[in-house]
Amino acid sequence: MPHAIIKLGAAILALGAPLTALPAQAQATYPTRVITMVVPLPAGGTADLLCRFAAEKVGAALGQQVVVENRPGGAGARVGTEQVQRSAPDGYTLLCAPQLTLSIAYLMFGKSGYDTRNLEPVSVLATYPLVVLARGGLPADNLPELIAYARANPGKLNYGHQGKGNTGHLLGENLMLKGNFRMTEIPYRGSAPAINDLLAGTIDILPDYLLVNKQHIEAGKMKLLATGGRERLKDYPTAATIAETLPGLYADTWMAVAAPPGTPKEITRKVSDAIAQGFNDPALRKRILALEAEPRGSTPEQMRDLVRHSLETWGPVVEAAKISIN
Repeated sequence: MPHAIIKLGAAILALGAPLTALPAQAQATYPTRVITMVVPLPAGGTADLLCRFAAEKVGAALGQQVVVENRPGGAGARVGTEQVQRSAPDGYTLLCAPQLTLSIAYLMFGKSGYDTRNLEPVSVLATYPLVVLARGGLPADNLPELIAYARANPGKLNYGHQGKGNTGHLLGENLMLKGNFRMTEIPYRGSAPAINDLLAGTIDILPDYLLVNKQHIEAGKMKLLATGGRERLKDYPTAATIAETLPGLYADTWMAVAAPPGTPKEITRKVSDAIAQGFNDPALRKRILALEAEPRGSTPEQMRDLVRHSLETWGPVVEAAKISIN
């Protein structure tokens, strides 16, 4: 009888072995079919382009097509992001999303339970700084003059931003917190209408990105007061960094790829390695630098560190300004 039990147990183990080996085998052969990269933003613009670069390079390195699916909608890029969160953790559905979606969304959406902290980091694609822009006729040519003017004229200035909880919104609030002055907040749906109103003189200040505004700055239709990067912009060396006036205040954003919760590390590493390889290509680096962005192609561990740093930077701003999105 004991001998029969041993043989039965061995048979059960033998049957179970292929089943337990399947996940590892699937990971080893990944990918075997088309991968979908969900971008929770509209097509076009720097953010979308970076995702398309990543899709192209991952597809080339892994030998499978990577289809980009734009799924805009919902504050905080919620529609596309939640689609990925609900997807199978098999590496065939990926998310390419901006910094705040991946780091502090849960703080702003506390009541609704929207929480992206369980997503698996893959790679940060590139970083790019915010800039502080002003209407052409504003009596301030740099950040110290803006702060002095705002303090001397309480309630007179306003600032626009791309939407509640966006980086422009958070930078505007952080400038006021650190600079000890006030402006009236005017939210928009995206950069384009805010830029139009800045050009028309309807708003005074707009924290935004350089690329889409360069032509207006160079035409003298708006002013570049400061940059949120750690260094001055090579094309605008006279525009100081924000930190030169408000020490420690840096404002940049990044686009990154993440995977559904529970995706095996072997798969996230394989995608990350493919992105790193592609983003080290000199031709692609040149294209990214032309977008006023700094190519990265990070590891999952480096991305996790950047997510934590983003939370440490913007979390206190969300709490101090009581930013809440329902």
